[in-house]
Amino acid sequence: MLVAGTGDGAYRVTGLRETDETNVEKVLDAPRVERVRQFDAVTGVFAATKTGLYHSPDGIEWTNLQVPRKTVYAVGANPGGDRIYAGTRPTGVYVATSFSGDSTSGTAPPEWRELEAFLDLPSREEWGVPRHDDVAQVRSLRTHPDSPRRIIAGVEPGGVHVSDDAGETWTERKTGVHDDVHQLHVVGASEYVAATGVGLYHTDDAGRSWTRLDEAIEQRYFRAACTHDGVLYTSAARVPPNRWEDHDADPSLLECRDGHTLAVVESPRPDEVVVGWTEVDGDLVGATHRGTLLAKRTDGWTVVGDVPTPDGLYGRYVDLSWYDE
Repeated sequence: MLVAGTGDGAYRVTGLRETDETNVEKVLDAPRVERVRQFDAVTGVFAATKTGLYHSPDGIEWTNLQVPRKTVYAVGANPGGDRIYAGTRPTGVYVATSFSGDSTSGTAPPEWRELEAFLDLPSREEWGVPRHDDVAQVRSLRTHPDSPRRIIAGVEPGGVHVSDDAGETWTERKTGVHDDVHQLHVVGASEYVAATGVGLYHTDDAGRSWTRLDEAIEQRYFRAACTHDGVLYTSAARVPPNRWEDHDADPSLLECRDGHTLAVVESPRPDEVVVGWTEVDGDLVGATHRGTLLAKRTDGWTVVGDVPTPDGLYGRYVDLSWYDE
């Protein structure tokens, strides 16, 4: 089952794998679904939204997990599944260690604790920009099985920060990467890709150094990236999302096969930006800012469906997660 989060809620998408004829059903009514995520060690799927962090054990029934700060932009889990993390706006990272995964059984919501050391990072007072009321948000919280106590956080704007003790202390890893971090994609324990408002960046030493992958293209605005069968896939435009319907947006679907350089590939929707990625039964699937679902097949990219995207919210809120029922 594919779960798609958009500007007005979460949708259950079926039929994608078997027939390419999708059936779309709204299963969560919540504004601005920033992230939908599934974790191998935790039952169900999560949706981080403007009105809270929701969990569903089956992709149909949802419960608000009552994170202390209302607006949740990111959700993560440690590889063991006994620690759930929430990233919020205004900037904060919370952890719950009492989550059972059976959120619709009538049990009390988990107890959340703020990881206060995250607010003590040296650059904390510099996060945020005037046009967003000088408020920043945690947009990514990622982990990897080979380093189970490490958490990687991406802040918009505020850069990348790493904890090696499950969030109790943090180190800035923001030098060399643009601070407008939209998404962190974790390839390995120390290898990450940062999709930002000004470039796509790669590190193989846990953020101690960064290199840019977008020097050979003109597009600079990235929302998300994903690795599939050893190839890095992403999409970008020349301008921010509020101008993606203009003629100068010039979006491209991109791939990186050599680990260093992005190349443009043919897309069946060349005027749309892919902003969310997941894998569905071995196929890579992307969702564009208009809600088009694209799948990577052996003979190239093809359209396999679409999900609703509210007018006026193009490019900001479309995300995907595959939940193996």
